[in-house]
Amino acid sequence: MIYVTHRLPVNEPGEPTLDRAAVWRGLVMKANNALPFVPTMTHCEVTARLDSETFEREMDLFGDRYLERVTLQPQRRVVFTRLSGPVLGTIANDIEEEAGELFLRFSFALVLDGAQSGSPEESAYAEETTTQYVAAVGATLGAMRRVVRGEAHITVPAT
Repeated sequence: MIYVTHRLPVNEPGEPTLDRAAVWRGLVMKANNALPFVPTMTHCEVTARLDSETFEREMDLFGDRYLERVTLQPQRRVVFTRLSGPVLGTIANDIEEEAGELFLRFSFALVLDGAQSGSPEESAYAEETTTQYVAAVGATLGAMRRVVRGEAHITVPAT
């Protein structure tokens, strides 16, 4: 199993200040359509709404198709559970607060189909995936800031 967690401060000097509500809106937008937030994703489509806080989506990442169940935990966390695809597991996006400062944490626990735990194949995949996911944290915050500056208009379909 590959487990990685990475946290970045939400607010940086010279950038628009994002409060928890703005970060949450950004995470909900990303959950519904990750394309503006995750440069390595080439397809993302909600396929079923199960209730107001749970839906399923198809997405293509690194050339592979996945089906994910997305669970919203308002104002604090989004969990993506991979239901099908070559890499299964769970990805979480958490809004954290420490000493009055906001942080965005991405964590994932993934299993690469057909690879032994600790194998060179799994290690190579973990290294590349970690680099891509760490970049996605920064890209996600960048997209949120573009929305706040009015440079991007990302809509979320009605539930």
